[in-house]
Amino acid sequence: MIHDTVTLAHGAGGKQTSELIEKVFRAHFENPLFTPDDAAVLEIPAGRLAMSTDGFIVSPAFFPGGNIGKLSICGTVNDLACMGAQPLYMTCAFVIEEGFPMAKLEEIAATMEKTAAETGVKIVAGDTKVAGKGQVDGVFITTTAIGRIMDGVKTGGALAKPGDCVIVTGDVGRHGCTILLARDDFGIEADVTSDCAPLWKAVQNVLTAAPDTHVIRDATRGGVGTVLYEIAGQSSVGFSLEAEKIPVDPGVRGVCGMLGLEPLYLACEGRLVIIAPPEKKDCILETLRTSPYTEGAACIGTVTSDHPGRVVINTEIGAQTILPQPGNELLPRIC
Repeated sequence: MIHDTVTLAHGAGGKQTSELIEKVFRAHFENPLFTPDDAAVLEIPAGRLAMSTDGFIVSPAFFPGGNIGKLSICGTVNDLACMGAQPLYMTCAFVIEEGFPMAKLEEIAATMEKTAAETGVKIVAGDTKVAGKGQVDGVFITTTAIGRIMDGVKTGGALAKPGDCVIVTGDVGRHGCTILLARDDFGIEADVTSDCAPLWKAVQNVLTAAPDTHVIRDATRGGVGTVLYEIAGQSSVGFSLEAEKIPVDPGVRGVCGMLGLEPLYLACEGRLVIIAPPEKKDCILETLRTSPYTEGAACIGTVTSDHPGRVVINTEIGAQTILPQPGNELLPRIC
C-alpha cells in the first residue's frame, strides 16, 4: 500500500521506490517506449534534431492555470518548438521533499500526462530522488526533450533583419504576475491566471504558412523585454515598439501599476516572440489567431537598424523612451 506522503524510503531504491514508480509515474506515463531499463531505446527519424533541457523549481508548485508538472512539459516542449522542432521524446527527473503529499504528486503526474498527450511527446525515461525535509521546496522537476526540426526551417536569434515585424502571440506578463499573486507577499487580489500552455501546434501552423520566419523565442524568465534585448545583441539590431499595441491583461496592468513593475519584464509561459519578414506579418497573424493558445496575437513593432542593441518604445502621446535593459534579479522567480 502506497503511503500518504513521500518518505525517504521512496528514494532508497527498494520496494517503496518501485511502488512509487509503478503506482504514480508508470500509471501516468506508460507508453510502448517507457522503459524499466537503464535507458530508453528510441527510433530517431532522419533529418536535423533539436534537444533541450530545463529545470523547474517554481514556488508555489500549484497556481491558477497550472502546476509545476504542466510547466515542466510546456517549458521544454516550447523550447523545441522555437527551433521548429516537433517534440518526440522526453525524460523527466524528480527531486521530492520528504513529506510531500502523495496525492499532490499524483496530481502533478496526471497533469504531465495530459499535457504530454496534447503535444504528442512521449515520456520515455526518468529518475526519482527524495531529499530530506527542508532540503527541497516541495518538488523540483527537470525535463529533457528531443524533437525533429521541420524541413526547410531555420530559426535563431541571430537572424533578425531590419524591417522585420515583431509579433507576440498573446498578452504579456501573465505567468509572472500569477506567481507573484499566488505567493501573497503583497496582499493584492486580482483575477489573473497563468498563460502556461504548450505551443508546438501553433508554431507548426506558423512555420507551415511562413517557413522563412526568422526568429521564434519563448518569453519565459525575463519576459518579452529580456528576449528582445537578447535578440538585439545576437543580430546587432534595434527594436521599435508601439506601446499601445502591446497586449497586457487589465489585471496584470493593475498589479504592475501598484508595484512599479514593467509587464514586458514579467515572465510568460505560453507566449512567443516571433520575428519575420514584413510581407509575412498578416499571414502569421491570421494563422496564430486560429491556432490554439495564440488567439490574441499582435504585431507590436519592427526591427530597425537604428539604435542597435536598444529597445525603443513609442508611447501613446508620441514620445520615445528606451526600455531599460534588465539588471539585477528579475522578480518574481518563476521556474
